[in-house]
Amino acid sequence: MLLARIRADVAGRTPVDDREAQSVQRFLAALDALDDPLSQAADPVHVTGSGIVVGPRGVVLLKHKRLGFWLQPGGHIDPGESPWGAALRESQEETGLDVGFVGPLDDHGIPPLLHVDVHAGGRGHTHLDMRYLIDGGDADPNPPEGESQDIDWFDWDAAIDLADDGVAGALRSLRP
Repeated sequence: MLLARIRADVAGRTPVDDREAQSVQRFLAALDALDDPLSQAADPVHVTGSGIVVGPRGVVLLKHKRLGFWLQPGGHIDPGESPWGAALRESQEETGLDVGFVGPLDDHGIPPLLHVDVHAGGRGHTHLDMRYLIDGGDADPNPPEGESQDIDWFDWDAAIDLADDGVAGALRSLRP
């Protein structure tokens, strides 16, 4: 049931740009070919969940510790977890903020899918990333030890200029 929901959400996306349109096609092809698409252990190609964290101060971005570029919080899906659950958990873990989904949840408590991006995840992985809009409030990020300490709120224009190309398209579509 979860995989059917993931497929329907991704197939139902109206892409914000050519990169997302290509990502939707690549995501669906990979999803159909994988035995266990939510498991990073099962295949180097797998689904991930991330959050575009926004608030009155703008957008939260962090500098990835290994890859060295600015992006949104997110990561691998834990066993038994959904992509939206991973997005919320990773957003809280990586920012130290009290976070929640923006906008209405459906009858099953699921937020709308905001963006899809397929990209290299390092270590030979390919991430089929599902992104959700997250309310980060207005407190200063306070990531715990072990998470990137290069993290901050950025106004929309600065966030778009700084962010990885895969994130910038989503931010441009959201910019107030």
